[in-house]
Amino acid sequence: MLGDRTMLVGCGGRWIVARVPLEVLAHGRSGDKGDASNVGLIAANDRIYAWLRDNLTAEVVKRLLGGIVKGEVERFEVPNLRALNFILHDSLGGGGTASLLTDAQGKTHAQALLRCMIEVPESLLEDL
Repeated sequence: MLGDRTMLVGCGGRWIVARVPLEVLAHGRSGDKGDASNVGLIAANDRIYAWLRDNLTAEVVKRLLGGIVKGEVERFEVPNLRALNFILHDSLGGGGTASLLTDAQGKTHAQALLRCMIEVPESLLEDL
């Protein structure tokens, strides 16, 4: 079992929703430039990429990483790689040479995002 499952009943019928860590759906990599970190997510397949593109907005990422990101979150789509790239502004406490943070280069920010639990249609998990 990949995560918790919940049945939701809506106007048009029933949908089964699974609550899973984002790492079930994607791989990630992160780094830094100044006081911003860069988190790239690469979807496991085309269906997952389409779902992430439609649902994993900059606002959602800022909410999920609220304790890390003090500034704006920007999102860039990289469809040929099935990837989304997020720039997390003001997330490094001043940057590598100025910060007292344990991870002043943002190397763990992708893993922090990948560990976040999200709700997805269970059908999205069928091909994993």
